[in-house]
Amino acid sequence: MYDVIVIGGGPSGLMAAAAAGAENKQVLLIEKGSKLGKKLAISGGGRCNVTNRLPQEEIVKNIPGNGRFLYSPFSVFNNEDIISFFENLGVHLKEEDHGRMFPVSNKAMDVVNALLDELKRLKVEIKLNSPAAKLLMNDEKIIGVRLETGEEITAHAVVVAVGGKAVPQTGSTGDGYPWAQKAGHTVTDLYPTEVPLLSNESFIKSKELQGLALRDVAVSVLNKKGKAIITHQMDMLFTHFGLSGPAILRCSQFVVKEQKKNGGEQVEIRIDSMPDQNVEQTFQSLLSSIKEEPKKAVKNVWKGLVPERWLLFLLQQAGIQEGEDGQNLSNEKVRSLAHQLKQFTVNVYGTQPLEKAFVTGGGVSIKEIEPKTMASKKKPGLYFCGEILDIHGYTGGYNITSALVTGKIAGMSAAKSIEF
Repeated sequence: MYDVIVIGGGPSGLMAAAAAGAENKQVLLIEKGSKLGKKLAISGGGRCNVTNRLPQEEIVKNIPGNGRFLYSPFSVFNNEDIISFFENLGVHLKEEDHGRMFPVSNKAMDVVNALLDELKRLKVEIKLNSPAAKLLMNDEKIIGVRLETGEEITAHAVVVAVGGKAVPQTGSTGDGYPWAQKAGHTVTDLYPTEVPLLSNESFIKSKELQGLALRDVAVSVLNKKGKAIITHQMDMLFTHFGLSGPAILRCSQFVVKEQKKNGGEQVEIRIDSMPDQNVEQTFQSLLSSIKEEPKKAVKNVWKGLVPERWLLFLLQQAGIQEGEDGQNLSNEKVRSLAHQLKQFTVNVYGTQPLEKAFVTGGGVSIKEIEPKTMASKKKPGLYFCGEILDIHGYTGGYNITSALVTGKIAGMSAAKSIEF
């Protein structure tokens, strides 16, 4: 009989096991794969974006999927505590753009190894290659876990930290949702977030823009009436199947939500290549630059405004020959180019599937979870943490912050709930 069983050896599970172990309890960590910390090891491009140093309000803003739920957990353990936790384990961190925190060594494995050493120090037992089949429970409470081999392991408390359905190669294949439902929990609709978008526009199909990156553009998702639902100003990328890159990933969940509303119709994405000027200012600056060099080919006059491939493509869209010189160009055509630079739209018909997404939207309803302890309100002895919960953020250290904070609290609370 264990005090606490933690199922899942990802970010939230490792943190939960360490937190329970730190309370001097007998802890067992069960992982279905052959390795712990797989998702941590590949996160942040193999550098592991451990957390984010922005103020709490900003962190919550960057977790559009129920981020406000985290205010209460943050009062117990927050992003600054995560930083101290890793520094105390000997992993020195550094801050990069937008508050993102990385190990100074740039090695995700340093983060994983520090956690594994901590589990060893706390004498947490680890069972690898041991997929859990179901939670064992009676009418009153959780009593343990049954493995797929048929072996039953009993415990006073069980922490479910098995992740969502995104990045399945790390073992997140949605195993925990049916267990949560059996224990009486609601699982909200699952959908991909932080995922590339698909388009069958002719210029996507012809691959003429494939590989083109646009820097610091303002990308908006438009509703049926052409109003922007959300705008993100970051980099983006054209691919052979549609659109990708940071701005697109952040917009993707809003495309999913808009399609739920419009019955699965296409959604318009608007790209503003000159976010610091309005259409009129863009028109005037295009005009004044051709007046300065009237005999020069327009593609050379306007070079450097945006990447050359993008400029040539937009000239084509505006009906301007790239070799034309400025003096013979009608104002109407210049205005048309200004419009293309400011409001180029791409129709997208959906997103890549959940398996290709970075983050799962939806999950175990947070209305049924105690925010200060991560305990189930439906079944005593059961705790949830990490991506199985209906909490999702943008990439940039926000999801991992949510995983580590909820993991720490779930593990600690599960251990403290046990009376002797």
